Amino acid sequence: MTAYDAIVLAGGAAKRLGGIDKPAVRVGGRALLDRVLAACDGAGNTVVVGGRRPTVRPVRWAREDPPGGGPLAALDAGVRRVEADTVVVLSADLPFLGAPTVHRLIGTLDTSGREAALLVDADGRDQPLVAAYRAEPLRRELALLATEHGNLTGLPLRLLSHELDLARVDADPFASFDCDTWEDISTARARIREHGTVLEEWITAVKDELGIELDVDIPLLLDLARDAAHGVARPAAPLTTFLVGYAAGRAGGDGPEAVEAATRKAVALALRWADEAAGTDGPGADAGGAKGADAG
Repeated sequence: MTAYDAIVLAGGAAKRLGGIDKPAVRVGGRALLDRVLAACDGAGNTVVVGGRRPTVRPVRWAREDPPGGGPLAALDAGVRRVEADTVVVLSADLPFLGAPTVHRLIGTLDTSGREAALLVDADGRDQPLVAAYRAEPLRRELALLATEHGNLTGLPLRLLSHELDLARVDADPFASFDCDTWEDISTARARIREHGTVLEEWITAVKDELGIELDVDIPLLLDLARDAAHGVARPAAPLTTFLVGYAAGRAGGDGPEAVEAATRKAVALALRWADEAAGTDGPGADAGGAKGADAG
């Protein structure tokens, strides 16, 4: 994929949220800003425009002049800090944005030959803060707007998008869902807890919290927990999965492969244990397993 830098706009007054620090609001246990940073973690450099705060990964910081000068002033501050020819621009309040959408924007920019690729939301509206831009046209238009209006303070984003040669991208309608109100935040939190997404969201939140990067085979671990719970005892499920993680960490090497190897050993043990309890092991059982206890 084309190399790119990212600019994340994390300023604004958040008036409809009572003036709180919106990028720090947590959805699914993770700050909104951290969720957006995860979506663009392939960026060579990531510039966050706004007040400094803890983040899940290292970023560069910038601030618009004057602070609170609006999105175009913030974008100008960010674009001065990037180096790549392709720049992804994102707002910091997109709880459902994922890397596939970012990659699709970049791919569309590459193949279309246009100056920018913007996401289009479910209502057909352009989203200039969920977009990929060619850096030089972006700098050019910002400079022209600053010259025409004296400065960029308070200018609307549409002035920029009207001047660029655009490609438009339809994607997951939730990718452009932003959190402007407490109702939006409540909606986002409820959706994350839906049955089809809650495990993936939880595992991602745990990895962020623990500072680990590891592809987790969720079905494999759930099968292990099931086998341990059914074949041994219910408390064996969480304890076994903990021990598998510990063993994988001590084994070193490739993380996912170490987890898979430890999991398969634990599954085999749980199945042997279950066979003993059921009395189904016998002379033909695996020589590595213990023989069943005398029934009586």
